[in-house]
Amino acid sequence: MFEGLSDRVLSSLKKLGGGGRISEKNIEEAIKEIRFALLEADVNFKVVKKFIDRVKEKSLGEKVIDKITAGQQFTKIVHDELVSILGEKIEDLVLKGHPTVIFLVGLQGSGKTTSSGKLALYIRQKFKKRPGLVPADIYRPAAIDQLKTLAKQIDVPVFDTQPGQKPEEILAASKRWATDQMVDVVLVDTAGRLQIDQDLMSELVRMKEVWPPHEILLVADAMLGQQSVNVAEGFHSQLGLTGLILTKIDGDARGGAALSIRETTGIPIKFLGVGEKSSALEPFHPDRLASRILDMGDVLTLVEKAQEVMDEKLARESAKKIAKNQFTVEDFLKQIQMMKKLGGMESLLKMLPGAGQMMKKLEGMAPPDAEIKKIEAIIQSMTPAERANQKILNGSRRLRIAKGSGTQVSEINRFVRQFEQSQKMMSQMMKMGLGRGGRGLF
Repeated sequence: MFEGLSDRVLSSLKKLGGGGRISEKNIEEAIKEIRFALLEADVNFKVVKKFIDRVKEKSLGEKVIDKITAGQQFTKIVHDELVSILGEKIEDLVLKGHPTVIFLVGLQGSGKTTSSGKLALYIRQKFKKRPGLVPADIYRPAAIDQLKTLAKQIDVPVFDTQPGQKPEEILAASKRWATDQMVDVVLVDTAGRLQIDQDLMSELVRMKEVWPPHEILLVADAMLGQQSVNVAEGFHSQLGLTGLILTKIDGDARGGAALSIRETTGIPIKFLGVGEKSSALEPFHPDRLASRILDMGDVLTLVEKAQEVMDEKLARESAKKIAKNQFTVEDFLKQIQMMKKLGGMESLLKMLPGAGQMMKKLEGMAPPDAEIKKIEAIIQSMTPAERANQKILNGSRRLRIAKGSGTQVSEINRFVRQFEQSQKMMSQMMKMGLGRGGRGLF
């Protein structure tokens, strides 16, 4: 989402040289470009002015620390001010009361129903509590069935809303259901409209009276840009929002909503919707997003994702095999499948420092995930014996694998050659890295 903004900001920062002092003269061009970059990203103009004024105020006359260039110092100031605008600290769900009641509100098409399912899965995994879903969108065709389908996929109880029931009736009836199902957290998927109207707000106010929620989360589409600020203000004035879920940030949005909403409304962004899968919901970390925008990477999120999907036993077994040069093509396939759970190669690369600029240099080449997909097809066209020992691959076997995977024999040859080189290199690195201290591990 932030590629355009990131490119413009980084370009402006590069124009600052070394020097022992930041002056108005040497930051003037950088400030100007950052202002244009933020406005182009659809950041609210009042937020842009406040941001630029604070960056300029902090920068002028700032002494540069030894061994740090003026450009690096200025980057630190820009990073800190981005964090300040985005909210400074993580704001998680407040689960109190039994059950905790959470309303998900927003315009039609913002992603409330899918976000309800994602949030239910997050609550179960993070807080070890039993979530339950209540379909209360009686206007959008198939909204109720969609939520019931999502609930089945993630194995979460769902209230059996019937056609003809009013939202207030649904909510009143779901109280008994929540008790019977021993639900800890009730997530209510409310109806949306194409735009904010008084009928929608009146209905939500009546629902609040039937069962007062502990959290009211606005699900806002990042693609709306500055319009999302108006939506947030409209809902907040009537309902008193406690947080935001910003969806579709993996799309072609320009990023202005994330940088505008928190500063303009004071409502904390609590989650980012980063894809279609039920697990594609991330707690919002202002400092990590600021680092991504400045191409500093987001290694902490990468580590947390890895911990969630990593099979520790498999990882230890793979390490042993690598050290003994016994790592097979079958083991490699398992590693690929584990990496796909993390979001794919491109998603991982974007979290590494400097990756944004590196990806730019690779433009025109085959995307990393496309290459991984091709390798996966090659491996899946191999027999178990061939996966266990690629050295048995003769000409006829390679031709069969090429036909089965829709590739050329030359690509099979290249894969085998690269795998064997990697196998040898990884074994040497493991032995060198573990040395004396790691002998007991194997």
